[in-house]
Amino acid sequence: MADPEFAVRINVPASLLMTQVLGAADVNLDMVEDAFPDARITARGNEITIVAGGDDSETGEADAAHAGKVFEELVVMVERGHQIDRSAMGRVIDMIRADEKPSDVLTAEVTKLAGGGSVKPKTVGQKRYVDAIRDHIVTFGIGPAGTGKSWLAVAMAVEALHRREVERIVLTRPAVEAGERLGFLPGDLMAKVDPYLRPLYDALHDMVDGEGVLRLIERGTVEVAPLAFMRGRTLNRSFIILDEAQNTSPEQMKMFLTRIGFGSKAVITGDVTQVDLAGGRSSLNGLESILGDVEGLAFVRLTSRDVVRHRIVQDIVNAYESAEPTAAANTA
Repeated sequence: MADPEFAVRINVPASLLMTQVLGAADVNLDMVEDAFPDARITARGNEITIVAGGDDSETGEADAAHAGKVFEELVVMVERGHQIDRSAMGRVIDMIRADEKPSDVLTAEVTKLAGGGSVKPKTVGQKRYVDAIRDHIVTFGIGPAGTGKSWLAVAMAVEALHRREVERIVLTRPAVEAGERLGFLPGDLMAKVDPYLRPLYDALHDMVDGEGVLRLIERGTVEVAPLAFMRGRTLNRSFIILDEAQNTSPEQMKMFLTRIGFGSKAVITGDVTQVDLAGGRSSLNGLESILGDVEGLAFVRLTSRDVVRHRIVQDIVNAYESAEPTAAANTA
C-alpha cells in the first residue's frame, strides 16, 4: 500500500480564485486525476492536498508528487495572467511527466497578435527554438509539420522589426512544388511567388493587420522572393527566413547562407521527411556535421512532442516515424 502519510500541500494565494486553478467545473482537477490515478486530491478553502493512493507505494508517491507539481505550476501561470484551457492543461501534464517546467515555457511572450493576445511557445522544444533564434545569428529549425517552425520564425521577425533590431524582413523559399516552375504560372513575379510563400503570408497576417502587411510590402520593409532571386545579393540589417529548406540543394543552401550581411539574422526551417527535390539530394542531409561547430549558428530539432495542431497530427507524425524503420528493413 502507498504511504498514507505522503502528502503534498499547495496553498493558493488569496489573490487568486480556486476556480482559476481547478478550472471551470473542476475540469483541470479532473484532467490531473485522470493523468495520475494513484493520487488522491482534495481542495478545501485555499489549500489543495494530494496524498498517495493505490496499492503500489512507489507509484502512488510518484503520482502524488507529479500532481502536486502540476498544481504548483498552475498557480504560477495563473499569477502571471496565463489563461489555461484544456489544450494548455494537456501540455502542462506532459511537461511535468518529462520533468520540465511549463510555467517557464508557456508564459514566455514572443510578440503580440494583430487580433489581440500574444505569441507564446507551447512546448519546451518551441521555447528552445525561440531562445536559439534570439541568441544566434543563424538558426536551423528542423522538424515535422505542425511544430510551428515557420510561424514562430515570422513572429520573431516581426518582433525584431518592432524593436528596430532590423530594418526589413525577407521571406523566401525554393519554388519546388509537384514539378511546377514559376514560369508556368500566370501573372507578375508576386503572383507567381504567392502560392509558394502563402504559409509565411498567413503567419505574417496573424502578427500584423491586413493593411499593415500591404504597407510593409509596398515600402519594401517586407520582401518576398523565390530563393533563386537571392543570388548576388548581400542582406544587411535584415531578418531573413528561408522556409521549406529541405527542398534546397547543397549549392543553393551555401548560396543563401553567404547572403547574410552585417546586423542580420537568418532562420532556416525544414522537414527532412518531406523532400520534393528530384533525387532527394537535400541540403539538410548531413548539414549539421558540416556547420555544427560554427559560432553563432544553432540547430534545433523539433519532434512530434512539439506538434501544436490537432492531436491527430501528432498521432500521424508518430505513426510515420514508427513505420520508417520497418520500411527501411523491408527495402534492405
